[in-house]
Amino acid sequence: MVTVSDSDSDLVITPSDHFGMRDDRGAASILVLALGLVLLAAALAATAVGAAQSARREARNAADLGALAGAQRAILGPEAACAEAARIVARNRARMSACTLTGLEITIHTEVPTGPRTAAAAARAGPIHAPGE
Repeated sequence: MVTVSDSDSDLVITPSDHFGMRDDRGAASILVLALGLVLLAAALAATAVGAAQSARREARNAADLGALAGAQRAILGPEAACAEAARIVARNRARMSACTLTGLEITIHTEVPTGPRTAAAAARAGPIHAPGE
């Protein structure tokens, strides 16, 4: 830095001003901040994807277990079968959105909320029929 003094005012000339160069001090801070924001956005996206996959897995598990539990009560009628399925689904932190009993075959639809969206799954259970029966 060069300081030129004259009687009325002091004039300060920096090398960047003198040679037509810009002052780049702080540019690295901006780049680090931008990189941090990109990494934060990627982490948030990965977390959202993980939460959605987890909710889908929970919905599938609840539907499978609910259908198996309901199939055990299918002989007692749709009310008993669907009530047992709903009880098991609720114990698995899901909500049963539909229950259909056709003969001895039960179909369960479940939902698990995951933020603004809902993960859904369906499962069916019933007796095994041999070919030709």
